[in-house]
Amino acid sequence: MSKPTTLSSEDYFPSICCLSQDSADYPKRLCDLSDPPRKLFYIGNIALLRQPMLAIVGARRASRAGLLYAQHFAAGLGLAGYHIVSGLAYGIDSAAHRSILDLDGPSKTIAVCGNGLDRVYPSEHQVLAKEIAKEGLLISEYPPGIGPKGFHFPRRNRIIAALSLGTVVIEAAQRSGSLITAYLSSHLGREVFVVPGPISSPLYAGSHRLIQDGAKLISGVEDVLSELPSARFH
Repeated sequence: MSKPTTLSSEDYFPSICCLSQDSADYPKRLCDLSDPPRKLFYIGNIALLRQPMLAIVGARRASRAGLLYAQHFAAGLGLAGYHIVSGLAYGIDSAAHRSILDLDGPSKTIAVCGNGLDRVYPSEHQVLAKEIAKEGLLISEYPPGIGPKGFHFPRRNRIIAALSLGTVVIEAAQRSGSLITAYLSSHLGREVFVVPGPISSPLYAGSHRLIQDGAKLISGVEDVLSELPSARFH
């Protein structure tokens, strides 16, 4: 695990806000969890959490094709009226975030982090995190000063799953953390969508298992939209 970048207090830290469970702005979807976060720390537009969201998750070491799929689905779902949620990780996550930022439209991106928001992990995503904070929303259940730990990320994934109406999985290996998000999403009654790939590719072993377990195979944005209510921003 690489060392996170700690952001300067004058540049970033004062803008971190805190939301408790009894707040009117606390997202009701998180109450579907057996252990919802008692507090959410955030930077950006908290009102986004009241609007329709879809998650896009997948491999950190994604293939070029996988990155293109992430960009394609994020842009198409954004144009259809959904904000895109992901985890600020390498690969599929960052491709989805950047695709929405590049749209420069009403759809926004939300990054759920596994550490306090006074630092960025991975450190290479400092610029990306600042852009998301400015144009969308960064959230975490961890207060400032808490660095990333391995067990934080499965817990982060439950927040991604609960916030979203559905999860799109792109390139999940057999032991991918994306499988945690997908199975939590299914357990919560959300839709799970999977982009299939070559049967010989280890990058898709977990993805194909999800399809065998009942996730919906998709080959385009319309396959997702046909399963969901139409979404338009208020």
